[in-house]
Amino acid sequence: MNNTAPQPQVSVIKMYAAREEIYAREVKGRYASLRWACVWITQLVFYGLPWLSWNGRQAVLFDLASRKFYLFGLVLWPQDFVYLAALLIISAYLLFLATAVAGRVWCGFACPQTVYTEVFMWIERKFEGDRSTRMRLDRQPWSVQKFLRKFGKHLAWGAVALWTGFTFVGYFTPIQTLLKSVASLGLGPWEWFWVLFYGFATYGNAGWLREQVCRYMCPYARFQSSMFDPDTLIITYDEKRGEPRSAYVKQKQTQGQGDCIDCTMCVQVCPAGIDIRKGLQYECIGCAACVDACNNVMDKIGKPRGLIRYATENGMRDRLSTAAMRKRVLRPRVLIYSGILLAIVAVFLGTLVTRTPLKMDVIRDRGAMAREVEDGAIENVYRLQIMNTEEVPHRYRISASGIEGITIASAPEVMLEATASRAVPVRIRVPEGKGAPGSNKISIELKAVDDERLQVQEKAAFFIPR
Repeated sequence: MNNTAPQPQVSVIKMYAAREEIYAREVKGRYASLRWACVWITQLVFYGLPWLSWNGRQAVLFDLASRKFYLFGLVLWPQDFVYLAALLIISAYLLFLATAVAGRVWCGFACPQTVYTEVFMWIERKFEGDRSTRMRLDRQPWSVQKFLRKFGKHLAWGAVALWTGFTFVGYFTPIQTLLKSVASLGLGPWEWFWVLFYGFATYGNAGWLREQVCRYMCPYARFQSSMFDPDTLIITYDEKRGEPRSAYVKQKQTQGQGDCIDCTMCVQVCPAGIDIRKGLQYECIGCAACVDACNNVMDKIGKPRGLIRYATENGMRDRLSTAAMRKRVLRPRVLIYSGILLAIVAVFLGTLVTRTPLKMDVIRDRGAMAREVEDGAIENVYRLQIMNTEEVPHRYRISASGIEGITIASAPEVMLEATASRAVPVRIRVPEGKGAPGSNKISIELKAVDDERLQVQEKAAFFIPR
């Protein structure tokens, strides 16, 4: 008798699937043209902004060394971080609103990962050919021709990636200075690091990882469904119209046959390598390449477009027209996002327009609370931290109020250069017998001599010994 106990079966769950090469076919169509328009617009902005000049300096520069952020005519300091935070919040709500209306439209058309992948795929096609040619090339043994094609492709990828890294650093170091430093190999260690790091990230993400970034690295793919509802526009396959599938025959189709001819063109053009006919999948970035491909096939076989199209879950279920689906755009979720976004933008613009380009902080001298000077007057010493955020110099007059007879005993005027900060010691006196013993509330005012709109007032405490 065999008393050997049966061995338990062990099931292996793979947490990560090895990447399979995706040979995306080039596609022409309305959405492909729109995607390339987004590529041109975003990259002209990204590569071009650092080279624009404004008031004799770089138009957009985040000067971390001097703690100044230049945005065209606006100069922001660390104290103005709230404006940068507001810009990030506005961008986030724009993303939420776009997702609620049209799904992952940002991912499919304007996300940097999509943009640079599109550029790198275009370079790949120029060196290695179309989809079938690339597949044959990868199956062939290594030869001089194959090496030159591969080497040329990676060389072009590297050039684009390094220029991207150089441009990125040019937003933090004046790009004209950066270019001279690169030419003379005089870049600092941190500048070298960030140029190479950002360049390597671009090369790796757009050249090698591609859809893996969207599948495993981008958190947006995971929580996007929380912003979807049955009236969100997504890429959909019209199963009622397309099924059952069958190979296309030029003769008249038999009754009951669907419009889908199972050509798999929608799969071949997908940069994520998915089959949209299996339903919405989180890997789908909403680029609509499958829509263009399917529309081209429908044109060739004489069928109406739209077998794969932008539609909503309710629209597909109830067979709504495009106009009817658009009417449902203004639903509670979209209205709430829009209302919050408009409120934040209004507050942001309002505070930005009414922002005074002059800041002052009042700090008491810690060495002595108060001292008695000639004629029995009491004197307190303060330090005014003055910041001129405009790009023109100004002369300011200092004054004080709050106690009868209060005067400025030090120089009453101070000169500040453009976008400069300066600590100014100020001595304030009160005549004998004026003010109450102890702490007295006063106001210190700073006003530009050459521009009356530039004035700021801060409260302070004047101490009189008991």
